[in-house]
Amino acid sequence: MFSLSSLSRRVLGGVGSAVGRLGQPTSLFTRGRGNLAPKQVKYLRRHKGRVPIPIGGSTRGTTLAFGEWGIRIKGNGARLTAKQLQTVEEVIHKKLKVLKGAKVYLRVFPDLPVCVKGNETRMGKGKGTFEYWACRVPTGRVLFEIGGVPIREELARDILRIAAAKLPTDMEFINRNSPPRLGTMLLHPPSPALAEAEPTEVTAPVA
Repeated sequence: MFSLSSLSRRVLGGVGSAVGRLGQPTSLFTRGRGNLAPKQVKYLRRHKGRVPIPIGGSTRGTTLAFGEWGIRIKGNGARLTAKQLQTVEEVIHKKLKVLKGAKVYLRVFPDLPVCVKGNETRMGKGKGTFEYWACRVPTGRVLFEIGGVPIREELARDILRIAAAKLPTDMEFINRNSPPRLGTMLLHPPSPALAEAEPTEVTAPVA
């Protein structure tokens, strides 16, 4: 004589051992093919946090590093979802399909798990369930770069303009010569010092 719990334990144990013998991963939140998500995380629930404000003086990540053209955040910082970033990347790839060898560089990655509780839910009873992956990006951060082959500026502007329209904040078009950005300020390099004029010789009048 056996109970239902013992039967379920026996069946589930057999399935688990079979999966373990096959060596297949059993994690539910592994990254799928073509999806922007981390391969594994230590904690699936994270604090919501706030979008950082660049007030420390660092300009890291505000200039191009790989491509020749790019877009960076000009307006307020935002929390971008993996679906938004993937949509923008697909739009850029579709427009660059005619250029052989063109590359798209994604400078941010969604590794922040966002949990959401249902509407009209009473307080308490723990945190909500996992919904999607996201990333916090401050003002001035470069999101996408394109390069790999020579691309005309008119074509690059048109492609990145369409891509920027898919994002929930104001973007700006930049190139290799664009100055770094610290929040809402552009840090232009100091102008070269004027060369000091050579002193002129003064000759005394001959008596």
